[in-house]
Amino acid sequence: MYAQLRETAAELAGILWREHTVYRERGGGVVIRGEHVRRWISLAPTGGKDQALLRAGRILDGGTTAPARTEVVVDLTAPVAELATVCRRMLAEVAAAADPGPGSGPSRSGRPGKAPKVGKAPKAGKAPKARKPPRAGSRHTGAGSWVVLVLVGIAVAAWVYSVFGSPGY
Repeated sequence: MYAQLRETAAELAGILWREHTVYRERGGGVVIRGEHVRRWISLAPTGGKDQALLRAGRILDGGTTAPARTEVVVDLTAPVAELATVCRRMLAEVAAAADPGPGSGPSRSGRPGKAPKVGKAPKAGKAPKARKPPRAGSRHTGAGSWVVLVLVGIAVAAWVYSVFGSPGY
């Protein structure tokens, strides 16, 4: 099965990309990497005769492979041109999923923004909450905190007087 996968992958790689690398993966499948287009295709055995699991995904910065975006089971007895058509469709889906849409780029904090929900319009009539401006003064204990501290001190003093303040102690 590996020999058949290797032959099919080599033919597919020649049809799809001028620059490619074909290698064996741990699970017994074959991977075709197109570094110049930042995509990969994997052919893995499925257990069925003359069938393979075809997966496609992106190559991330640094050369690591992202998890597969699309998967499909293909018949290896089909002509290589048909397999190449399936691969091109899958690669187009991967490319479409990898292209960021408007508003999906990183926010000011550097984290990716949320994608807008499909079919939902933004709520009208509600203004976004305004943030409080930072205090002009420094961060010291406020008047309310001092009142609480004084009341707690009075309560502790009253308890101490009731226990230890009698002449019979």
